[in-house]
Amino acid sequence: MKYQTQKIAQIYFLVAMALFAIQVSGGLLAGWIYVAPNTLSELLPFNIVRMLHTNSLIVWLIVGFMGAAYFLIPEESEREIHSPMLAYLQLAILVIGTLGAVVTYIFNLFEGNVLLGQEGREFLEQPLWVKIGIVVAALIFLYNITITVLKGRKTAISNVLLLGLWGLALLFLFAFYNPENLSLDKQYWWYVVHLWVEGVWELIMAAILAFLMLKLTGVDREIVEKWLYVIVATALFSGILGTGHHYYWIGTPAYWQWIGSIFSSLEVIPFFAMMAFAFVMVWKGRRDHPNKAALLWSLGCATLAFFGAGVWGFMHTLHSINFFTHGTQITAAHGHLAFFGAYVCLNLAIFTYAFPILKNRDPYNQVLNMVSFWLMAGGMTFMTFVLTFAGIIQTHLQRVLGEYYMDVQDQVSLFYIMRFGAGVAVVLGALIFIYAVLMPRKEIIEPGHSRPVAAE
Repeated sequence: MKYQTQKIAQIYFLVAMALFAIQVSGGLLAGWIYVAPNTLSELLPFNIVRMLHTNSLIVWLIVGFMGAAYFLIPEESEREIHSPMLAYLQLAILVIGTLGAVVTYIFNLFEGNVLLGQEGREFLEQPLWVKIGIVVAALIFLYNITITVLKGRKTAISNVLLLGLWGLALLFLFAFYNPENLSLDKQYWWYVVHLWVEGVWELIMAAILAFLMLKLTGVDREIVEKWLYVIVATALFSGILGTGHHYYWIGTPAYWQWIGSIFSSLEVIPFFAMMAFAFVMVWKGRRDHPNKAALLWSLGCATLAFFGAGVWGFMHTLHSINFFTHGTQITAAHGHLAFFGAYVCLNLAIFTYAFPILKNRDPYNQVLNMVSFWLMAGGMTFMTFVLTFAGIIQTHLQRVLGEYYMDVQDQVSLFYIMRFGAGVAVVLGALIFIYAVLMPRKEIIEPGHSRPVAAE
């Protein structure tokens, strides 16, 4: 480890992995409720379980992004982080806010209270005081890393990462705007939700993936940066107006059907470019890096993001198709594989790469780590296919033939059982990953060795 302040990343990664464990556990419980709908219906209703599942997903991904920034910016900027104390203060604010939100959700505290009670908007259910805390933490974070970058070396990776992180924070401000008009509310709500995951988060993903390719393959920085600029340009060009595919049926003007269809169809390009970038970098690479698990997660990230966000997104993004499919299990299939491929795999890739360096060791538990990749990737892929088939049946029976929603749910129950089985594989893979990353093998000192050797 070149810079001491890179150790800040370790505590961020640990918090992120704890929330990751909660998130997949909540997802498994939600999947079981689809199979047995009355499970915990009084103690922990489905809407609360779903809130915990989606909110913990978003929080742990963002905490992971922040940890990745604290890990890679010292290397890119060639200087220590400006203020470690601010970094720890920022994390404390985020943890307190997260715990406060969870307690508020579970016990439905302060219902109807503007400041302390939860909001009703999906993904933005956090109480107002938590949202304010998030903004304060984001300002501390942006100040800390921006000062570090401005005082040090400027690279394409750090610049694109900063652009993505600033965009993430600024777009969150629309979470405070909650107009009474439902169409207007949804229009600005998508500024947060869509322009995060299909806009600025793509910039963060591209920057972190570029850093990993640079370290793992040994390809010249100039080549990596050229690819990075192409990916960023296509992501912003397609992603911003691609927001229109959410405006089809919320009361906005009809021209959004054409704008949304055209530009969201182009959103497949940056994800294809990222997949091509990752494989070309490995093909051109001259370095036989010892951390094969991190390379597997990086390639898996680019590949599954292309299929989940790109192909499955394209499948139902045209307005003539979306008219029938929006809000069905096809949406759930796309969302699960897209989030897992693009952002979950990305965070797990940087965790896998960074932890041996943070612990000052050679890469360890790689076979176990790679087993966790195939378990999670296989489980999530099977889940995506299962939900896709369920969504096709649901679309035909409910949206075309006009059958009642609950009658249709009974007819796709077999798919929900299979989805739960896939979820078990994902949770098992997540637990194996956490063990593989956090629990190095014991070290022994063999005769003739001047340093500890990992015990097999």
